[in-house]
Amino acid sequence: MPEPARPDDTARAIAEAYALGAGPWTMAPVTRGALGQIWKLSGNGSSWAVKELLFGCDEAQVGREAVLRDSAAALGIASPRLFRDRHGAPVCRPLPGGTWVKLYDWVDGTRADASDPKILDWFGRTMALLHRAGEGAAGTPGDWYERCPDEADWEDVLKQVRDAGLPWAGELGRFVATAAPRLAHWVSPSPPGDLVTSHLDLQPQNVLVGPDGPVLLDWDNAGPVAADREFARAVYVWSGGNEVNVDAARHLARAYRDAGGPAVVTGPESFSMLFATALNYIHVQAETAVDPTVTAAQRAFAGDETVRFLRTAPDLTAVALLVAALDT
Repeated sequence: MPEPARPDDTARAIAEAYALGAGPWTMAPVTRGALGQIWKLSGNGSSWAVKELLFGCDEAQVGREAVLRDSAAALGIASPRLFRDRHGAPVCRPLPGGTWVKLYDWVDGTRADASDPKILDWFGRTMALLHRAGEGAAGTPGDWYERCPDEADWEDVLKQVRDAGLPWAGELGRFVATAAPRLAHWVSPSPPGDLVTSHLDLQPQNVLVGPDGPVLLDWDNAGPVAADREFARAVYVWSGGNEVNVDAARHLARAYRDAGGPAVVTGPESFSMLFATALNYIHVQAETAVDPTVTAAQRAFAGDETVRFLRTAPDLTAVALLVAALDT
């Protein structure tokens, strides 16, 4: 079910929080992601993108996003500006008791075509710039990227899904019994050192191609990561996922290396981040689909996402093809 337009008082409150002017203001839904709803805020002949954070806000993480985005802009990587409110904060709560929001430049464009050699060149260079600029990162990658649900975690959520009578319980059960342990075998914490600060969600849907070229969106997850693991995950998603396009993978990798990118794929272990994020996403969406504390719309979205990712989870055969392709 699509989100309705937001009441005028919400749009006015956001405009007031960011000192955008008197309006009048309108706010229309654009798309829903895993963590938030994107709205288009319009008024005074201009538009902005509003990201409504549906599951709370980590203010420190937003600060890291702002720092990395600004550093990337200095390298020539185009991205929407993250605006600060009247108090200088990169995230705010414009209505008492309401959700947190972030305000960005509105970007007109089309989704990047991952089969376009020019886009692959741009993306390979961009990832290399990020990795070179982010070398020597402090901290430890988050568990989302380094660990995954264990057998007890899966059995717990599977029981809840079965008890709720959800139609995809059988599909989840088969995944838990077969694919999940095979992927989990390759998930491990990164070795200490050799981390970079990077975007952590480098996929085609986070790139829009506008009049002035590609623009990288959605920096919410910015943080430390092993460069080879982000590189391996990016090559997988940009070269067709389980429908591997070997030529695209090699093209991207060549552009990355030519721009000085440091990462090298050594085997399935390089795809640990890919496997961990896929397993964690399926698990958390399945949990949300049976969570009585969230809205019915959020449960429905989570159920749809669970089914979609069960059917597109990484396949080790596809990964083996990528390992062989990148080795040559």
